[in-house]
Amino acid sequence: MSGEAAIVVDVLYPDLLNLYGDRGNARALVRRCEARGIDAAVRRVDIGDEWDDAGCDIVLVGGGQDREQRRVEADLLRRGGQLRDWRDSGGVALAVCGGYQLFGRSYRGIDGEIMEGVGVFDMVTVHPGPSVSRCVGNVAALWEGETLVGFENHGGRSYLNAGQAALAEVVAGFGNNGGDGSEGARVGNCFGTYLHGAVLPNNPRLADRLISLALERRGGDGALAPLDDEAESRAHAEALHTALHRSEQGRLRSALQALRG
Repeated sequence: MSGEAAIVVDVLYPDLLNLYGDRGNARALVRRCEARGIDAAVRRVDIGDEWDDAGCDIVLVGGGQDREQRRVEADLLRRGGQLRDWRDSGGVALAVCGGYQLFGRSYRGIDGEIMEGVGVFDMVTVHPGPSVSRCVGNVAALWEGETLVGFENHGGRSYLNAGQAALAEVVAGFGNNGGDGSEGARVGNCFGTYLHGAVLPNNPRLADRLISLALERRGGDGALAPLDDEAESRAHAEALHTALHRSEQGRLRSALQALRG
């Protein structure tokens, strides 16, 4: 394709919410589009900007610490109705870590103050306080018969309300809260996750799912030509091995500690 961009990726607050290279998600989408001859463009949406959702195909929002989340909170809330309409109309979105938390209903931060979310996902997030260890490490999760991999580092624990589907099932790592085995959330074509890395370069099947859904929403069939993903598959396999190996080491340490009483 040529001329006007066929796929437009809008990144919300790319300077403030870009923890652990989340901006790489947009680059991965563009690269995978262009490798198939699909034109793609990235637009940034900063605090105070108007968002042209009619010209958008995929929304991305990354992670940030509590202070960055507070900086974007009010601006994100004014877009709340627009984002929920986006979800309800089949709009495609990927929200990561801090952005994922603010796409829920609320987030109680480490200081106990509550940040209101936009309610794209039906969930709440609670930070248990500074005395509780963060959820940090490599993650492996089952997703639609495949695996997702990434790195997590979050203090907040997210809890999905009844009827809210998880994105994936944790095999190694903490996921949403370290207790119920869920990782991320999905509603319609909107995906939320705690996985950094950035997540899409290491999970090309997820990247392609977003592109395919965006093309379907434009009226196409969503079919994508296969790509040579040797490098991506190798990175995915290495991340999967690391997550599973460290998980097994953790189980062994726990067993030894229990034996030593």
